[in-house]
Amino acid sequence: MNYQGVLTKMESEFAQPIQYYLVFENDFINMNQLLGKTISIRFEKYQCLNCGLNKPIYRQGFCRDCFFDIPQAADWVIRPELSKAHLGEEDRDLEYEKKVQLQPHIVYLANSSDVKVGVTRKSQVPTRWIDQGAHEAIEIVETPNRYLAGITEVALKDFVSDKTNWRTMLKNDIKDEDLVAWRERLKSSIPEEAQDYFIENNSEINLEFPVLQYPVKPKSLNLVKAQSYTGKLVGIKGQYLIFEDDTVFNIRSNEGLVVTITVA
Repeated sequence: MNYQGVLTKMESEFAQPIQYYLVFENDFINMNQLLGKTISIRFEKYQCLNCGLNKPIYRQGFCRDCFFDIPQAADWVIRPELSKAHLGEEDRDLEYEKKVQLQPHIVYLANSSDVKVGVTRKSQVPTRWIDQGAHEAIEIVETPNRYLAGITEVALKDFVSDKTNWRTMLKNDIKDEDLVAWRERLKSSIPEEAQDYFIENNSEINLEFPVLQYPVKPKSLNLVKAQSYTGKLVGIKGQYLIFEDDTVFNIRSNEGLVVTITVA
């Protein structure tokens, strides 16, 4: 069976285990159903997620021209503390920036390779945790805009990381943490402007990923360079497909690639 389309990050459903779907323009694949099966992935061409042209992808699924032009790829997306819509100041497109930045945001702690702090729109909980491969997470602050969440994250980065070690996450070489205790420990370090938004009484959420076999020495597949790859799918975690030979393929990092997927 063949499927063809442009890669975008897998859609997910919070279940035990997480359900994953690879969605194309005219079709979709429930990836959980492919566990234990041999699949082939072939690179066909590029398709920028903004302009749709066959131009090399620069970052985040966009060609270089689009990446430096569209609001979806502005600096505040990665660094929320740079958000300015609450001041009425435009970066690239004020209407878009108001729509995204002026809504409830969550500052959270997640454990994917170690305890990390992060920011996401409230509407993206728990999707953000799933995408990061976190096996446990907790909300600690809910702010009315992206800026306040951003400055809170910056303050807490002095005490916990804001990065995930993808190899550790994929090997499942991690230990459980008491995230409620971490929340209480970090409370006094939250900026004064965000103290009123601290979440007092909640518990951590646990996530289970559909993995039959974790890689011992994960090696990342560069599909553009390799052009094609065939292997037995043995797991899905975060936005990674995990194969029996320890090859891993990050769907999110390959957005904008048109591929053909063949299921044996």
